[in-house]
Amino acid sequence: MAIIETEATLHEAHRDNHTHRDVNGGWLRPAVFGAMDGLVSNLALMTGVAGGAASQQTIVLSGMAGLAAGAFSMAAGEYTSVASQRELVEAELDVERRELRKHPKDEEAELAALYEARGVEPRLAREVARQLSADPEQALEIHAREELGIDPGDLPSPTVAAVSSFGSFALGALLPVLPFLLGAGTLWPAVLLALAGLFLCGAVVARVTARSWWYSGLRQLALGGAAAGVTYALGALFGTAVG
Repeated sequence: MAIIETEATLHEAHRDNHTHRDVNGGWLRPAVFGAMDGLVSNLALMTGVAGGAASQQTIVLSGMAGLAAGAFSMAAGEYTSVASQRELVEAELDVERRELRKHPKDEEAELAALYEARGVEPRLAREVARQLSADPEQALEIHAREELGIDPGDLPSPTVAAVSSFGSFALGALLPVLPFLLGAGTLWPAVLLALAGLFLCGAVVARVTARSWWYSGLRQLALGGAAAGVTYALGALFGTAVG
């Protein structure tokens, strides 16, 4: 009984500790990076305009225009990209479906050879391939996974990608504008809030990486701050030249 309890304890310990982070990022990665993109691009745009000694009204207008233009651009780009990728995948699935219908034995042999190449004993590989090929839809799914590296039942949605990109970019781009909308009269509150947002985004990204939260946060803070500093300097330079 003691041995059984020990084995059960070890099994539970392995189950509890043998977990992995979502290496694909799931919804978190595109959402955080969309917000980060909105933050950096709109902060840089607004500091560049401010560097040219523009009025507060012009800075706010530039920020709102940058928010709208960037969000719609991100949404359109994501929709087109994901839709094109999905159409390509569906076309390849159609090719595989036709091959399974026309040459089922060849496809079964192909699957068996693939398992053999991975170290499965030949006779066992042929039997596994035969059983898996009995159901056409299951066979299609397995061939898609093994040959194309995709899951036919989990294809990305262009609409979801577009909406999430639009929302996350708009949210990030709103941060630098928000202090002005709440009555701020200088650029510094917008810069500080945007930099805090960049640090937070970087820290959240650490959830899908091997880096510590403070390292990721400081790295993104430094990159966003550098972008804002460069565009402010360029705005000041060209503003003086134009003026």
